Amino acid sequence: MNPADLVRLLSLAAIWGGSFLFMRIAAPILGPVLLIEIRVGLAALFLFAISRLRNRRLDVKANWKHYLVLGWFNSALPFLLFAFAARTLSASLLSVLNATAPIWGAIILAVVARTRLTTRRALGLGMGLSGVALLLGLDAMTLRPGALLAVLAALGAAVSYGIATTYAKSAKKIDAFCNAHGSMWAATALIAPAVPLLPAIPTSSEGVMTAVLALGVICSGVAYLLYFRLIADLGATSALTVTFLVPVFGILWGSLFLGEKVAWYTVAGSLIVMFGTALVTGFSPRSLVPSKAPVKA
Repeated sequence: MNPADLVRLLSLAAIWGGSFLFMRIAAPILGPVLLIEIRVGLAALFLFAISRLRNRRLDVKANWKHYLVLGWFNSALPFLLFAFAARTLSASLLSVLNATAPIWGAIILAVVARTRLTTRRALGLGMGLSGVALLLGLDAMTLRPGALLAVLAALGAAVSYGIATTYAKSAKKIDAFCNAHGSMWAATALIAPAVPLLPAIPTSSEGVMTAVLALGVICSGVAYLLYFRLIADLGATSALTVTFLVPVFGILWGSLFLGEKVAWYTVAGSLIVMFGTALVTGFSPRSLVPSKAPVKA
């Protein structure tokens, strides 16, 4: 991995780790539906502007069903569930629960393909669940009213990402940028009907609006561009490294800006989850070294 790709990788992990910080700030004020509708709408507009600059057109007529499926399982549903959970759980805990997504993806793929889990993957699954159990069992935040439902929502978001990954692997090949662009418009359209049913929009502070803007433009739009570049340079397997770094930044930002406590069980549980994820996905540090010349998008 060259220095430029390392900077992109760390930047992407920092940005996605920051998304839980921003949701923790904005979700209790705006609510999950309005917050996420603005998030995906801003991301869609940002990616539209990039598509015009790059002359990348969406073939909506041919691929609208694909964009709807991807938009629901990879954006709308998990974003809504995480925003719901963010009203109760800490940014640190949310980022760790998010790191279980590859585990659920591997399980779903095994069920769909009707293949048995290997011993290594089964061990990784057990470790991942043990790490989550450690966090939930010792974190005082899980004793709050509604915490159990929030935890289930966050895990449901991770499962939704697993479904999206499995679907994307079996779906027809579409340019990665178009997948992101089309799915963001689809997510915006899917959530939009619920917006008129919401109560009056609350008065928001400058900090909340800044968090919303950061979620839409930086954590969705800019993050996708970084991710696509990493896939083009290193391949999808090496780009998966970001999964292991997001909790590090999620915990760091939560501690620095929200005063969240970083206890020994937070660190231990996170490490166990990440190691379990590595076993399930077959990730190895060797994958950071490309086996062939990178292909530019």
